[in-house]
Amino acid sequence: MIYRREFVQSMIALGAATTLRPAEALFAAPNQELKGLADAALATAKQAGASYADIRINRYRNQFLFTRDRRVQNIVNTEDFGFGVRVLVDGTWGFASSSVVTKDDVAAIAKQAVAIARANKSINTDPVRLAAVEAYPDVEWNTPVQKDPFEVPLQPKIDLLLQINEEALKVQGASFVSAYMLFVNEKKFFASSDGSYITQSLIRSYPTFSITAVNRETNRFYQRNALTAPMAIGYEYIESLPLIQEAKQAAEEAVAMHKAKPAVPGQKTLILHPSNLWLTIHESVGHPTELDRALGYEANFAGTSFLTTDKLGTFQFGSPMVNIVGDKTQEKGMATCGYDDDGVKTTSFPIIKDGKFVDYQTTRDQAHLIGQTKSHGCSYADNWSSVPFQRMPNVSLQPNEKDVSEQDIIAATEDGVYVKGDSSYSIDHQRYNFQFSGQTFWEVKNGKITTQLRDVAYQSNTPEFWKSMDMLGGKSTYQLGGAFSDGKGQPTQSNSVSHGCPVARFAKVNILNTAR
Repeated sequence: MIYRREFVQSMIALGAATTLRPAEALFAAPNQELKGLADAALATAKQAGASYADIRINRYRNQFLFTRDRRVQNIVNTEDFGFGVRVLVDGTWGFASSSVVTKDDVAAIAKQAVAIARANKSINTDPVRLAAVEAYPDVEWNTPVQKDPFEVPLQPKIDLLLQINEEALKVQGASFVSAYMLFVNEKKFFASSDGSYITQSLIRSYPTFSITAVNRETNRFYQRNALTAPMAIGYEYIESLPLIQEAKQAAEEAVAMHKAKPAVPGQKTLILHPSNLWLTIHESVGHPTELDRALGYEANFAGTSFLTTDKLGTFQFGSPMVNIVGDKTQEKGMATCGYDDDGVKTTSFPIIKDGKFVDYQTTRDQAHLIGQTKSHGCSYADNWSSVPFQRMPNVSLQPNEKDVSEQDIIAATEDGVYVKGDSSYSIDHQRYNFQFSGQTFWEVKNGKITTQLRDVAYQSNTPEFWKSMDMLGGKSTYQLGGAFSDGKGQPTQSNSVSHGCPVARFAKVNILNTAR
């Protein structure tokens, strides 16, 4: 039998033994070595007939730590390293990649990408047009981090996870608890024939837990997950969170759900906490404002969008207080970076302004399709072996300029439901009709929270829902939510993204009882 501390120490030794030293050494070296590799690819592509070429040399590190109840389930460290070359030949894309990173190999892969572009030309009916981009020679951008999570020893991480579990298990009626942490580091080098050489290091951290309370008499169970969100920040984020205290509260709420008041179906005032509303923003605003979806490029897999291009600039999406921005510069945002995978400097741009739909998310090869001359910097590939395409930036609902608090919104509500935390949802392929649930639900009567509810979901369609917003919290209620894995494309790629929002209230929303 391996005891917990011995197990952790054995995993530390294994991680040290399996580190990919060549990749680590390359990214630790001066950029001249990376530039040399890039120049070999770009020069070869140009000589072979490419009008444009870029190369991404990337290294990915991941660490997963899993615990359940009073034991460590698993510790996983992964590392991946390689490059991809993308070229334009006669208005047609070609792409090829390899995990063998030498000058000879990058040159050979560049030739292969050109050959693929020529083969693709026969089926390309719409020549690619790239929006202009500024060259960024020799620039660097890194996620602001105080404590690199990969430099923090395993033992304190495991100890914290087990403390979370132990605190939850102290609550009578808490049956099971799992806690885990996930850390990601992307080291990215981008170079293009436009003259850019861009180095970036992106770090993301996520601590969370899930507590299950089982009633053996009724055979029903309820779960309460952590209300924490993944963020682009270092280990200082984990240290700043009251995870142990929240675990106790979460266990109590999961147990109490068995005796909570069942939801009464009907139209009610709905108050959404940021830990719930972020997901509704993601599904009903983020996805339908992706230009490739609106044009039908994702119809075969991810679906289309009710926000067709004829609605751009004219469609009343929500109430006048709805202002939503796309922002790849947002502090701690999971999609935040200095430059996208087209080499475009990232920015913030309005998507919904005063309730009106005003813009899409775009990349360099999309901008001209809606009459624009610049990309919004929304290109991303989830791996060196993946083709970059349009992915969601941080899409966030802006807070009220006035200092409206959570208590102000509750006090102004006569008969409503307050929802916290994200859970199951359903939305159609055009991102129009939807249903969302949550983690905890609270009855609001005559300006006060009265009791806990259970089995709650809310149902609406996107414009009807956003037009029903009648109260919006101020900056003091604003929080970031988000996800590590937003899937899109064929083959499927996964993007990390955040959505910020304040507490918000919506009038006359259909409330469902999910137990019926």
